Amino acid sequence: MGSPSAGAPLLLAHARRRISTSSQGTAGLSPELLSQSASRLRIVALLYAFTFFMAGFFPALLFAADRARMFREPANWVPGVVSIAVALLVSAFTLSRRAPLPLVLNLGLGFEVVSSYGIAIAEYLEPTRLNINGWIGLSWVAVWTLLFTVVIPTHPRKAVLVTLASVSSVPVVIGFMVVTRRTTFRPDPALFFFWIVFPYLLSTIMAYVGARVVYTLGKAVTEARELGSYRLVERLGQGGMGEVWRAKHRLLARPAAIKLIRASANAADSDEAVRRFEREAQVTAGLSSPHTVQLFDFGVADDGSFYYVMELLDGLDIETLVGRHGPVPAERAIYLLRQVCHSLAEAESFGLIHRDIKPANLFVCRYGGEFDFVKVLDFGIAKAAGHAMETGALGFTRDNVFRGTPAFIAPEQALGTMPVDSRADIYATGCVAYFLLTGQLVFTADTPMALVVHHAHTAPTPPSERSELPIPPDLDRLVLACLAKAPSNRPQSAKELSSRLADVGGLPPWNDERAREWWTLHEPVSPPAARL
Repeated sequence: MGSPSAGAPLLLAHARRRISTSSQGTAGLSPELLSQSASRLRIVALLYAFTFFMAGFFPALLFAADRARMFREPANWVPGVVSIAVALLVSAFTLSRRAPLPLVLNLGLGFEVVSSYGIAIAEYLEPTRLNINGWIGLSWVAVWTLLFTVVIPTHPRKAVLVTLASVSSVPVVIGFMVVTRRTTFRPDPALFFFWIVFPYLLSTIMAYVGARVVYTLGKAVTEARELGSYRLVERLGQGGMGEVWRAKHRLLARPAAIKLIRASANAADSDEAVRRFEREAQVTAGLSSPHTVQLFDFGVADDGSFYYVMELLDGLDIETLVGRHGPVPAERAIYLLRQVCHSLAEAESFGLIHRDIKPANLFVCRYGGEFDFVKVLDFGIAKAAGHAMETGALGFTRDNVFRGTPAFIAPEQALGTMPVDSRADIYATGCVAYFLLTGQLVFTADTPMALVVHHAHTAPTPPSERSELPIPPDLDRLVLACLAKAPSNRPQSAKELSSRLADVGGLPPWNDERAREWWTLHEPVSPPAARL
């Protein structure tokens, strides 16, 4: 399988908050669900402020008599202003990058209680509102607490306690009005209980049921994300057939990237995808070059999804590197390309061809204290050289599925005119070298077919003519040699290409010190990334 995100890097920014899933009220829920709860809290707080303003202030502000009556007594407007201000503060606090997520969610529960008292005070602190035929009616507090419980997942026991504290606002405020004789409403104890207390006990039971359903569903989603010894933490990207997730080993706490494919409704498609995934896992596991991405584990999930676990990388792919910072100096291009050759040389020794070398599959990263360390990704369409001849043209397999990327595909691989061997990877590496040095593709066209025709028949422009950076003549000629139409005119192996790259003279050395300086200046923040 190729990249799940069609050649774009899957970058994972640093976690905005430290997440402790063992915190009270959040145990058993995934960090992703908890993070979503913080976003929902912000939306709920803004909704509360908006609704309170529209219901409590907007109508009165339209008419002079109502406006004068409202502002005559502070009790008529102060509770509403305070409630709206608190809601806005809570919404702003959820945006804080430094606030631990459990603290934000606990603040949200506190906001539920305070906001409920704000509603009750606004409804009942004005004496005449308790004298409507001796009947109170159900407060908006009941609706608010039910909404809050469903939107913000909380452990059911904690939800009950918070809901009880919230709905207590109605009997507390009305009781205060009755005891202080600020109203003529005089219910006897039995009526007070059944009119003002009992309905909110029922709403608490409803809130408990809602909290239990939401929390159980959240736990089920979290548990469903466990694959083998790994727990899925955050989805990094997805494509037509697969997904990539950031994961963590449950015992070792080791971060990793998991690539998986969901079972297809079409059995034939699913079987083909699983075969490709299994081949990619087996091929990658058999390679030990430090410049080939490492495979930790693979297997089949309970739902039939095939997955494998790979190292989580810190950096960016060459497509992003050049797109963000422009073409690189010739000495740096040589430094990066020789590492690619190291990975391909080992693949050659096993009789393997990568067949999809392109900038998006070459990851440049910080790795074990080193900088500009290259990892070759996506051996998903790698094939043994003795079986690499495909039927048909344009790189289609017997199942009419295109393999490879047109902008970096060798003529013989695209047209199917001759057996494909490791020299197809040399051609693709030449295309990558061209992109590194110029920031441009060797050929461009409106359609994949036209692009393939260019690779098959059009002579490439020397990279030195398309770059503002100096390119030594030896390197210029070597890149063009890699792009030769006939495989026999190219470097015959990755080891030969690496040797010829090392022989290019007249350049200052690119070493780890220069690489470290570049990363410190241009990529000072280190976002762990996964790209498979």
